[in-house]
Amino acid sequence: MIKLLKNNITAHISLSENEVEAFCNLFEQMLIPKKSFLLKEGEVCKFEGFVTKGLFRVFHIDKNGNEQILYFAMENWWITDIDSFTNEKPSQLFIEALEDSEVFVISKTDKEFAYTNLPKIEKLFRVMTQKTHVALQRRMINNLSKTAEDRYLEFAQRYPQLIQRLSNIQVAAYLGITNVFLSNIRKKIALKK
Repeated sequence: MIKLLKNNITAHISLSENEVEAFCNLFEQMLIPKKSFLLKEGEVCKFEGFVTKGLFRVFHIDKNGNEQILYFAMENWWITDIDSFTNEKPSQLFIEALEDSEVFVISKTDKEFAYTNLPKIEKLFRVMTQKTHVALQRRMINNLSKTAEDRYLEFAQRYPQLIQRLSNIQVAAYLGITNVFLSNIRKKIALKK
């Protein structure tokens, strides 16, 4: 599974075989059983991770006990609480495995070591940060300007392999709507076909 990480790295930046190997050696493999947490609210996030198997959800629970899903991470996606990781402060997020999962994690110390000793790695994380900002910006604009039905249709079109692995409740929490409202949207769409 480390091959998936190597392929992801070389898809973003050009490194020699030795540089890729040196960077990958800084990661630790973690096997996370379904319904187990990689991170809980209140803990300091000490990793950035790369998912090689399985599926995670990154979420927050508001003061009313409602779950708000920020994003999902499946194979070939990166995962962390960037605020907690960068600023070394307690997380406001939970990261839970929705399936039996495998993730390769790197610590802040090892990431800094890579920046110093493998300078091209900084470009890798800069590119990933830019992609994350673009995705978050698009999501914010969609949440402000599109209907729930339009957001659902776009999510289903953009991530067809992901939506099949999620429950209605999880999709609804991501879209910021109730499960009942999502069911009504799906029925309405089915009637149009």
